[in-house]
Amino acid sequence: MVFRRFLDALALCLLGLSATPALAQQGDPSFSLVNRSGRLIFEVYASLATDQDWGRDRLGDKALPNGRAFTLRLPQGPCIWDLRVVYERSGGPSEDKRSINLCTVTEVVFEGRQMGQAPAPHQRPQPAPPQRGGPAGPTGNPSFHLVNQSRITVMEAYVSLSTEQEWGPDRLGNDTVAPGRNFAIRLPEGPCLHDVRFVYENGQADERRRVNLCDVTNLILPLQRQ
Repeated sequence: MVFRRFLDALALCLLGLSATPALAQQGDPSFSLVNRSGRLIFEVYASLATDQDWGRDRLGDKALPNGRAFTLRLPQGPCIWDLRVVYERSGGPSEDKRSINLCTVTEVVFEGRQMGQAPAPHQRPQPAPPQRGGPAGPTGNPSFHLVNQSRITVMEAYVSLSTEQEWGPDRLGNDTVAPGRNFAIRLPEGPCLHDVRFVYENGQADERRRVNLCDVTNLILPLQRQ
């Protein structure tokens, strides 16, 4: 009889131990994301570690400068989450933090030390620009002058063939284009159809697809919407 009671007590103890981890994974996962990367964060994703999709960009139309923090309000419940931030621009370098128990922390710091472009092990899709491609089109000299008639300085300029999948280098290099100024962008003779993307000082971007640059001498910003 005594031995039976001992076994019952041991079973209850084991049951309590097995239940403890499950209980520990429930709570409030809200936290502050701190940017100490030296870069601008354009996108923030947070999803349960068991999910297969990153979900929506939680920054929305905002951007998070270096040295600033952003509070993520997450629903109470499971605590183990995966995080991803995208730096500089949409489709830019990303940094992930996996299987974080957010119920035990008040802030998570991103320092830009483990950046990459490839999707992480969960096979989640990284937000990407619209599909690009199409016929080669006409040929000629696609060089042009970028004329900034906006009220904001242009910090980056990207020009790539419409058939390519990457934006390539920033054509401004270390230069910027202040309001009222222009900048010559020299391109090799060949296909005329290019995609263009310009990033302003406030983080907003102006894009146009399949522009026939051989017919353009001055490309004026802001771009007219089609």
